[in-house]
Amino acid sequence: MKKRGLIGLGSLLLLPFSPFTQTWEKEQLEVKTKNQLTRVMHSDALFQERWVSLPQPQFWRKIMLLSPDSCIINVARTREILETLSYSEWIKKTEAEKSVYKLTLKERFGIDSSEALFVTTGKRDFYRFHEVFPTLGNGIKAFEENTVDPWYAQAILLIESPAQLKKSVSGAYGAFQLMPEVAKRYGLKVSATIDERANFTKSAYAASQLLKQSCIPSARKILNETGIRYDENELGFRLLVMHVYHAGAGNVAAVVRKINPKASVMDLIQNMWITTAASFGNNSQNYSQLALAAQWLLHDYVYSTCDEISPCSGK
Repeated sequence: MKKRGLIGLGSLLLLPFSPFTQTWEKEQLEVKTKNQLTRVMHSDALFQERWVSLPQPQFWRKIMLLSPDSCIINVARTREILETLSYSEWIKKTEAEKSVYKLTLKERFGIDSSEALFVTTGKRDFYRFHEVFPTLGNGIKAFEENTVDPWYAQAILLIESPAQLKKSVSGAYGAFQLMPEVAKRYGLKVSATIDERANFTKSAYAASQLLKQSCIPSARKILNETGIRYDENELGFRLLVMHVYHAGAGNVAAVVRKINPKASVMDLIQNMWITTAASFGNNSQNYSQLALAAQWLLHDYVYSTCDEISPCSGK
């Protein structure tokens, strides 16, 4: 499928994909520019299952495209967007003026006075999709070679310090934001003089093993205890695994028990966005919302930027 009048991605590398084949290949797109090739996992489920119709992914998609000098006033619980304004204009207001402004918005939109409103700045400078894009194929390849669903590689690379080797306040580091003890558990050297989490291949291996040995089994166990039917290739299950990767199995289990779900995994995920338990708080709630928004933007990026896109054979 040739795209007309589009800009090529000259920075991509030709990636020699392994002959090892999994059913995951059926979910991949070959993305070509001239003699260069990479792969991405497609985002069909976002649209088929109508995740893109939800206000939370819509909110984070807008935040990822918004410059840091702008901000969005939104309903904390639902992420409903109320107003976009200059951040410098907002911070000039006194606390009393901010309170009055929020109250006026609640009245205008018919929002209950007990609802909390957040002011969230744009994060376009952090979510550098054009820079992280060339690494996605390498992550997919590494996870496939380790027999782990490569969707997770793509999702993590898009939202965990994309294209930046930054250390989090909790000590996580590298393209897959691994904690020191996790990296060491899977054979990486982490000391005062060397940190192999900066090595993409080694970090990808450790992340894939963490998912295979801990996160995915924990997600299975949590869902089995609810009695909800699930498919490990469905987006809802993958989002639950992402929550385990970020917040830990104990915290995810706590919030799922509090919700006591009876319907679908998709309903469970949406309830997790508005429920807290143990150490599963606002940042944890946001994690799968960010994953959805990033996949959505990746879809837009691929179809607006690449010269040629075609499905993988899956043979």
